[in-house]
Amino acid sequence: MKSRCISIAVSALAGLMITAPAFGNEREVNIAGFGAKSGVIRLFGMNSEAAMKAAVKAINDSGGVKLGDGATGKLKLTYYDDRCNAEEGISVVRRIATTEAIVGVGPSCSNVGESVFGILQKKVGDDSDSGLQFPIFGDVAAKVGLASISEWSFRNIPNEMEMYKDLFTWAQKNHPELKTVYGGVEVDFAHSKSTFEAMKAQAKAHGYELVGESEWLLNDTTFSNQVRDMRRSNADIVLISAHPVTTCGALNEMARQNVKPKLLIGLTSSSTVETLNGCGKQAEGMIIPTGFAPINDRARQASDQISEQGGSADLHSAASYENIFILKDVIESQGVMAKPDTVSEDRQKIRQGLAQLPETEGLLGVAARTDDREAVKPYVFVQAQNGSWEMIYNPADEK
Repeated sequence: MKSRCISIAVSALAGLMITAPAFGNEREVNIAGFGAKSGVIRLFGMNSEAAMKAAVKAINDSGGVKLGDGATGKLKLTYYDDRCNAEEGISVVRRIATTEAIVGVGPSCSNVGESVFGILQKKVGDDSDSGLQFPIFGDVAAKVGLASISEWSFRNIPNEMEMYKDLFTWAQKNHPELKTVYGGVEVDFAHSKSTFEAMKAQAKAHGYELVGESEWLLNDTTFSNQVRDMRRSNADIVLISAHPVTTCGALNEMARQNVKPKLLIGLTSSSTVETLNGCGKQAEGMIIPTGFAPINDRARQASDQISEQGGSADLHSAASYENIFILKDVIESQGVMAKPDTVSEDRQKIRQGLAQLPETEGLLGVAARTDDREAVKPYVFVQAQNGSWEMIYNPADEK
């Protein structure tokens, strides 16, 4: 009988060991990331995932987050591939909303952002609106004004109109002899197309003459006709509003046709390692405004941490990294509980916390928050020099 009692006791103890929480009084805090990990711009999603993983690791290694009842929370990230497809993005977000994730971070593409923000509840507390009550904190999709679609949508993305306004002011001051502009645009991609309009508007506002423009598609591989037209224009400045793959396609063709503008300006999203790896020699001298450069200790540390997770730091993945740290602060300030029966309440708390932020701390400094849930982020100008992006100007130095 004694032997049987000991056996039962040991079995019960083993059962307790199996079912007990792995970290004692710790709970998982579920965060969902989503973006493009397939297709031409898959590196954007891959870099964002690596950045989120790096931030999650840094926070968890430092003790995690404090939950509303005093328990410790450990962040858990699940990342989904939306393939830069609007319908897939909607499907992914609907799927995330059925999980215990209390917030989503993404997406990579503006067409996906516009669509997924569109299925969220427009106004908080509107019982007649059956849209999802799920907070999404944008990190990459850069089309201006997307957060205004829903009071559940937020973004941590620089204002490109302001970035290119400052860039053309800088160009006027440093290159007063330049007068004409030619533009090339990746016309089937919402971000590159909208930014091209911002580029042109600022060029005209600063007195430059637009002498021509050409278009291509995200999946195009030949650019001979577009560059031939560019060459004939003999423009002083060439604008290329395109992502890394087609930026490199256009630059390679420009080199082949010996097109050498006096100033070359690129799209924010092309200030990446991918551009340098694809056409570093041809990109030499290109200037791009960006919300990230490793110009201080914190930015350099984040860059190293993202690299350790298999990604590279740029203005997009840096925002992904920042978002996780911002969410840590919101989780703690709003008393998130991270329990299976508090998911809906926790989502409300995250939304409320993000809406109340007057500013956030980023890798390049403090970013203000606007009434329409957008960010006013610090930024710098970088130039492709000898296979790397080097900072050449910080607008904040003159403000």
